[in-house]
Amino acid sequence: MKKLSSIFLCVVMMLSFFGCGKDNTDSSTNSTSQNTNQSTETEIYFLNFKPEVSSVYEEIAAKYKEETGVTVKVVTAASDTYEQTLTSEVAKKDAPTIFQINGPIGYRKWANYCLDLSDTNLYSFLSDKSLAITQGNGVYGIPYVVEAYGIIYNDDIMDRYFELDDRQKKVNSVDEITNFENLRTVVEDMTKHKNTLEIDGVFASTSFSSGNSWRWNTHLANVPLYYEFKEAEGFDDPTLAGLGADEITFKYAENFKNIFDLYVNNSGTEKGLLGSKSIGDSMSEFALGKVAMVQNGTWAYKEIAGVEGNKVEEDDIGFLPIYTGVKGEEKQGLCIGTENYLAVNSKVSKGKQQASIDFLEWLFSSREGKKYVTEKLEFISPFNTFEDDELPEDPLSKETIRWMNRDGITSVPWIFTSFPSEVFKEELSSALLEYVQGQTDWTSVRKRTVDSWKNEK
Repeated sequence: MKKLSSIFLCVVMMLSFFGCGKDNTDSSTNSTSQNTNQSTETEIYFLNFKPEVSSVYEEIAAKYKEETGVTVKVVTAASDTYEQTLTSEVAKKDAPTIFQINGPIGYRKWANYCLDLSDTNLYSFLSDKSLAITQGNGVYGIPYVVEAYGIIYNDDIMDRYFELDDRQKKVNSVDEITNFENLRTVVEDMTKHKNTLEIDGVFASTSFSSGNSWRWNTHLANVPLYYEFKEAEGFDDPTLAGLGADEITFKYAENFKNIFDLYVNNSGTEKGLLGSKSIGDSMSEFALGKVAMVQNGTWAYKEIAGVEGNKVEEDDIGFLPIYTGVKGEEKQGLCIGTENYLAVNSKVSKGKQQASIDFLEWLFSSREGKKYVTEKLEFISPFNTFEDDELPEDPLSKETIRWMNRDGITSVPWIFTSFPSEVFKEELSSALLEYVQGQTDWTSVRKRTVDSWKNEK
């Protein structure tokens, strides 16, 4: 029995030894294999579009490697050479894993290289998912910086108006201005009380001096044409619908007229003088408290703050959408857009794809990454991952983010990139100025706009 027990114990020990030996060998092999895979996936390549922030991206890359061990190779294309550089780089073995596309137009060119990001956290972070570039159920471009425009208002003047005893009682606060009807009610009643409010008019000058009409021929025209192209059949994106439109009907021309008339009829400047007014004049009128509202964008805060004698406090600057009377506009937000979208290369390995996604999610969701975005890149980010203390400081940027985060609100995208030419815009400006000066009627404005689009196409 002792001999049998001894033999059995030896067999068990031998099996255990060889078993352990086999496990150790496999473990070593697996570990080596994993390390090999990891080493081929610990460098990603970001082709940067913005030369002015290339040094910031280098800092970001260094910090990310410190935290994760992953190297982010940053290459910055020279000014105005991004498309050329991207075309060259994607053909190389070591191709960019993250690159940028210029909206729906850029996606059309680079669709074969854009990975579907619909299942990523990066896409889920978007405050307003309508801003992403989509095709069918796929998401192929994620905006990473946005700007917005709408109607900027002085809340101090608005408060003083709503405190008047003899004002209209239909609309009782700025929060109740959710459509054109309510906007017109308030604006026209404010005009009646402009002496009491000590303002020259409700709206700043509708500037039409040379080179100053882009707020109307581009930004304002964006709204009615967005609604027209949104209804176009066969297109997932209104910008692409605009690019594909050889003709327009200007279906929402009357809506354009609604808001344009409201601007010029309730302005602090006589119609006959608008042809000589500049955007600088408009922003000065607003900054000095001579008017309550002005159409402009997030970039305008520096103009307001820079006016000598500025009387508008930061806390009194707000944003309203450009309402025109379209059905359902209560759910319309600001006109928000960008030409900067992130894409992940669908042609690189799955490991590099995931490593690229991980980096972007870190940049826009980690405390350290978000600090770079706000403080050094100085982006207005469209993601809901930013806390109040991580947001940009200027009031129009804060308002933009507030509107993007509002439930049930859809931003109006910038579709003016589909406008056929500068000649088209200039023709629209000319028609609008003649209309303001009483030299033509709105029927002529509409016809000239339709004809000009067709001719320029």
